[in-house]
Amino acid sequence: MSSFRIEGGKTLQGVISPQGAKNEALQVLCAVVLTADEITMHNVPDIRDVNLLIEALTLLGVEAQRLGGGSWKFNARDIDPELMSHELFRKKATAIRGSVMLVGPLLARYGKSYMSRPGGDKIGRRRLDTHVAGLQNLGARFDTGPDQGIYQVTTSGLKGSYMLLDEASVTGTANIVMAAVLAKGTTTLFNAACEPYVVQLCRMLNAMGARISGVGSNLLTIEGVEELNGCSHTLLPDMIEVGSFIGMAAMTRSAITIKNTGYNDLGIIPEVFRRLGITVEHNGDDIFIPAHEHYEVESFMDGGIMTISDAPWPGFTPDLISIALVTAVQARGSVLIHQKMFESRLFFTDKLIDMGAKIILCDPHRATVIGHDHQHKLRGIRMSSPDIRAGVALLIAALSAQGVSIIDNIEQIDRGYQAIDQRLNALGASIERI
Repeated sequence: MSSFRIEGGKTLQGVISPQGAKNEALQVLCAVVLTADEITMHNVPDIRDVNLLIEALTLLGVEAQRLGGGSWKFNARDIDPELMSHELFRKKATAIRGSVMLVGPLLARYGKSYMSRPGGDKIGRRRLDTHVAGLQNLGARFDTGPDQGIYQVTTSGLKGSYMLLDEASVTGTANIVMAAVLAKGTTTLFNAACEPYVVQLCRMLNAMGARISGVGSNLLTIEGVEELNGCSHTLLPDMIEVGSFIGMAAMTRSAITIKNTGYNDLGIIPEVFRRLGITVEHNGDDIFIPAHEHYEVESFMDGGIMTISDAPWPGFTPDLISIALVTAVQARGSVLIHQKMFESRLFFTDKLIDMGAKIILCDPHRATVIGHDHQHKLRGIRMSSPDIRAGVALLIAALSAQGVSIIDNIEQIDRGYQAIDQRLNALGASIERI
């Protein structure tokens, strides 16, 4: 197990670019099994979760060639879905939640697939009901074998269907869409997730010959086609990294330029950080965060305490709730952080409290942060990263703290952030991997 040793209190300065979007990568990589033709991808992040999924694809028989500079070439002309039931594949696939999105496309192309319980962050209950119900509506059958940890998924032929999803699940929507593109007839998907990741997946599928309309809305119409072709696809910049860098700049009183942010696909992310009092200057596709001696949390029009909560897109993404919370620690004023979607994502606040933050954890979903306004610095401590986003929030706290901090279990951070220590050290941070 590796750790970060961080000497806090250093002012950062310079230019940083976000990696390719992790959550998009996990979706579009699963789509390569829909065609026997070659697919080229650009801006693929070199992170643990993505690399594990690529390794899982190669175990199925997908040819994967790294071209350099974040570009890859894939060919799935000769793969075997039966290999999904083998122990080696399951060991790789169950380490990441994104692997569940292989079920739909393999079922659509071969009529057979397997579903194991996926891994990923331990941030609360993350059910697969939407995936299962959606695929069943298309004609899938789920059977358990001797091994109760895996389902065999089969179909005599997928057929288009109307369905109203019980939740706007991002991965559930992706799985259903990838199955529906090769189903007979028309599928109408209402209450579909419309995150930029799903939009990008639909754009890629249409470039492969799919017929998906309503892209970018929560009502998708998919006309099934006989087969799909190859294509070239470029991933968006990672919006979670962009938000993380905004919070980091404010917490460390640093002037930072974030290049090539994909600004038009950030939604309300910049506005939420502006509500915390942070100056977010938009220049073309770049963002500049000037050094802040102070940043003051806005109040509601009636004078009530500001509340920041997550919601399905176009609401504030739950992946940035941890970053918003830690950024508020050094704001002037108070804010209520309401994590609605996952009940375990705020439990890392005990480590911030140990560092000297003023946080009241009201319940598993809500925390009140009383900002220090930089009148009191956090102090360095030893702590452990519980998940990807909390890990980076703790890293931001450590960068702003007095003294030395140790963050253990940084494999969690490496799952979602590419060479984050090297990239931040280039801005003037002092992070040592031990």
